Amino acid sequence: MISQNSQISTAAAESLPQAPASKAFFRLSPIARKRLSVFRKEKRGWRAFLIFCTLFAMSLSAELIANDKPFYISNQGKHYFPIFSQYSDAEFGGFLPSEADYTDPFLQKSIRENGGWILWPPVRYSYDTIRYDLKIPPPTAPTLSNPFGTDDLGRDVFARLLYGFRLSVLFGFAFAAITSVIGIAVGAIQGYYGGKVDLLGQRFMEIWSGIPKLYLLIIMSSFMTLGFWSLLGLMILFGWMRLVGVVRAEFLKVRQLDYVQAARALGVRDREIIFRHILPNAMVAATAFLPFILAGSIGTLTSLDFLGFGMPPGSPSLGELLAAGKSNLHAPWLGFSAFTIVAGMLTLLVMIGEGVRNAMDPRHIQNI
Repeated sequence: MISQNSQISTAAAESLPQAPASKAFFRLSPIARKRLSVFRKEKRGWRAFLIFCTLFAMSLSAELIANDKPFYISNQGKHYFPIFSQYSDAEFGGFLPSEADYTDPFLQKSIRENGGWILWPPVRYSYDTIRYDLKIPPPTAPTLSNPFGTDDLGRDVFARLLYGFRLSVLFGFAFAAITSVIGIAVGAIQGYYGGKVDLLGQRFMEIWSGIPKLYLLIIMSSFMTLGFWSLLGLMILFGWMRLVGVVRAEFLKVRQLDYVQAARALGVRDREIIFRHILPNAMVAATAFLPFILAGSIGTLTSLDFLGFGMPPGSPSLGELLAAGKSNLHAPWLGFSAFTIVAGMLTLLVMIGEGVRNAMDPRHIQNI
């Protein structure tokens, strides 16, 4: 007996042209090309994917867009690249052996007097750069030098949004990847073996999911400073169960089919049956959930930062910027800009998830 996905794969292989043998390494399987075609036809999901990739690429190059260190400095015939290397203040006519402060007017004047020049990024502030030259107390309204204004500590809001977007997405990617591996493994074991293994696993998950995560985070943050990895590890402890039910249900359904029973009768090892015959079918449903898991993890991180139980103070956190907007209602640009970025990011991920879900649906593939 051949499963529905196998039948679709065979039909797709016959209907699609074959790639040259020289490109076999990069060639997608026929069913994967079918799914990619469906996803690209989902205009809303495909456009959301392109927009999200563009924003994420910008955030990955945040140091090249918003930084308080120049790209290049020419001084007394010498060439410096502060964005990639560290130079002492004495290199530019100062007296301190520590790293130079390139925003210092005295240092900039010294370079100009020596016939040198400085090439700056488009935004001359990093996420932690505090402007001490503001004419009015922060937060200040948007200006040409600070297009999104400054927060209550005098830091550029645009730079914090750019770095915060990258931090949130990378955190979400790490969370989704690790929890997916754990959840798929646990769901596969429970669904394939069933019986006592499945019963004990389900009872454990019921108890484990009943632990109040927020209270645990409050207790942990009271005696230790949570960083990126410690917060990620703590969230993974309770976030790995999202895919267990989906994968477990697929394994419980497929393990009784004739081709699985025939493989067992022929002496095929359990590991090979799980990875080669059942897991590919289960991955179809699991993949459709990944964008939503990513969106959920970003929302959780933002909420924890807003409440003060997330990343350390001073981190480029979108939740911290939302909290600053709440504390400074007279500066609406703080809350509005952070809310727009968070809402836009989650909306894009939900649209992408809907497109991936439709691309994984066999009914859409058959219509191509």
